[in-house]
This record gives sequence, C-alpha cells and structure tokens, in this order.
Amino acid sequence: MKKLVKILLGLVGVFVLAIVAVFYFTSDMVASADEFFTAIKNKDMNKAYTYLSEDFQANTSQSDLEAYLQKNLIHKFKEASWESRSINGGRGSLIGSITTESGGVVPITLSFVKGKNGWKIYSLQKPSSGIQEESSPVEMPSEQEQVQLVSRSMRVFAASVNEKSMAKFHSYVSNLWQQEFTVEKFDEAFGAFYNVGVDLTVLDNYSPQFKTKPSIDENGVLVITGHYPTEPSQVYFEQKYVYEGLGWKLVGFSTNIK
Repeated sequence: MKKLVKILLGLVGVFVLAIVAVFYFTSDMVASADEFFTAIKNKDMNKAYTYLSEDFQANTSQSDLEAYLQKNLIHKFKEASWESRSINGGRGSLIGSITTESGGVVPITLSFVKGKNGWKIYSLQKPSSGIQEESSPVEMPSEQEQVQLVSRSMRVFAASVNEKSMAKFHSYVSNLWQQEFTVEKFDEAFGAFYNVGVDLTVLDNYSPQFKTKPSIDENGVLVITGHYPTEPSQVYFEQKYVYEGLGWKLVGFSTNIK
C-alpha cells in the first residue's frame, strides 16, 4: 500500500511539474497578448500593430485590424483569461476569452510564432456564435465561406492564366507560400495552363461541388477538394488554406481538366 501511495504521489508530482512547465514556457506569449490588448484598450493602434508577426502584417493593414476589433467588440477590452496554452517549438497558441468593459465575454484564439524579437501574434480568431459541428483551435469556415474561398482562388488563378503570368496569383496567396516560392517558380508549376486554350474565368458562372466534407488537419490546414460541373469536361481542384492574420489564406493549389 505504501509503495502504491508513493507511486501515486510521484505521478501527481510529475503532473504538477508539467503544468508548471507549460505556464513557464508560455508566459512570454501571455505577456505579449496582454500588452497587445492593453495597447488596444489605450487606443494605441500603432503599438498594437507591432505585436503582429510579419505574415500577419503582410496580409492585414492597420485599418483592417482596427475594423475587425471594433466589429467583434474586442476594442472594448477589459481583461483576458486563458483556458488553454500550448507550445511546440517556435509555434504556440492561447485559447480563452476576453471580458469587455460592459461585462460581455468574447471567446478568442491567438496563435503565435517566435522570431528574433520574441513571440508575435500570427493569427487572431473569434469563433462564430451558435451551434458548431466541430471543436478545433481553428474554427471551420461555414459552407458559404468555403464556396467563396474556392471561387475567389479559382477566379484569381484563371485571370493569371489568361495573363500568362502568375504574378497576380502569387500576390494573392498566403505570405507563408509567397516566402517559399517565387513568381518564377509559380510560372514553372502552372505554366502548362498558358497554352491550353481554355478560359477558366467561365467558372464564375458555376458553383463548386465538394468531393468530400472539407477538413482541418492536425497542422491547422484547411483542405477543400471537389469539381466544377462544367460540360463536356469537368474542372477538378484541391485547395489548401492556413489561417493567417484575420482570415484563411491559400497555401496549396492544384487543378486539372477531365
């Protein structure tokens, strides 16, 4: 019995140490989040903007950030509480809620990246109210939003094909993907479409049909696959998105005609 008690006490000790370690290693993220929201509370948007990562800033202007904060009542910040903290190398996240000056509670999820200047906010998301089918650190966009994402990406891609240059498409995708591949690499990857002789802008007249239910993988990547019901051939696609800044940004794209 004494041996069992010692084992149980040992497990409790390890559990407590694990909790302490998580709080210790995420303390700098919490400090960055608190300073970010304090700057918002003080209406110092210039300072608040400095807590965003380069990727976030590349996709979101200061005025866009301010509009988002006001729309979701985050600009009325009073205090924050974090129910979940996680860290994995140079990435981390905080999941919790903020209390507004009027006493309202706004659920919030912040993801972070660590650079030479410490922890910076990579994305900020406020979950939608109402019934949610899935529980995830990153909220699944609605079916209407999924259709809009696919249609918009295909529209920009089609325009770039007609221009025989992926410059426009390259500027549209996530900053993460832009940093990985140049416009020239995009031209190499998609250049085969330039001489096909098909105007993909006609797809604006169709609604994409999804092959399977869109999903978010363990890395937070939203994957959408399907086709456009065109005749006599159909256009198939697979599009991948990451939540960057304040919205979903394209990080993978493939399409073919059958």
